[in-house]
Amino acid sequence: MSDYDPSWDGEWVADPGHTTIGFTARHAMVAKVGGAFDDIEVTINANASAPEQSTVVVRIAAASINTRNAQRDEHLRSPDFLDVEQFPYITFTSTSIEEVDDMAFMVTGELTIRDVTKTVVVPVDFTGVAHDPFGQTRAGFEGKRRLNRRDFGLEWNVPLDTGGVLVSEKVELSFEISAIKSNPSPAEDQ
Repeated sequence: MSDYDPSWDGEWVADPGHTTIGFTARHAMVAKVGGAFDDIEVTINANASAPEQSTVVVRIAAASINTRNAQRDEHLRSPDFLDVEQFPYITFTSTSIEEVDDMAFMVTGELTIRDVTKTVVVPVDFTGVAHDPFGQTRAGFEGKRRLNRRDFGLEWNVPLDTGGVLVSEKVELSFEISAIKSNPSPAEDQ
């Protein structure tokens, strides 16, 4: 498949200022409403020569949900949706990684939202590695995945007079990750 550079091996940590984990859902069946989480941690342990041995761990503070509407955000934090008092984190831990094309992977893992854990497969594109002007080595990853929120206990809804419901069951998760290499090897520092 891809020709990987062994210098890509090692731990990579998402730069929160240059990383977005977001979502969109239909509102009133006619428009999409989006948001993101402001407090996220992503750690990738990469093995360039054997990608299947790589791992990904994601931890999101559920209370950091931000849709740019304070009233909606409070409702999303409530027991009707995320119930952040009882379930403060959304987590994803990879269980397998398969390269399916050049720089494209299927990452299987355990996603936990509230008190429900399900196995999900997430397509991930590796967008490359670059050295920034501040001496850091960065790697980029992006992808999206549709989920049924009801599968994770997010049941709240209101029927509409015109048919349908106020909030769609399907939610599209998307992410753009800029990860910084931890502890680069001495050869990389030169």
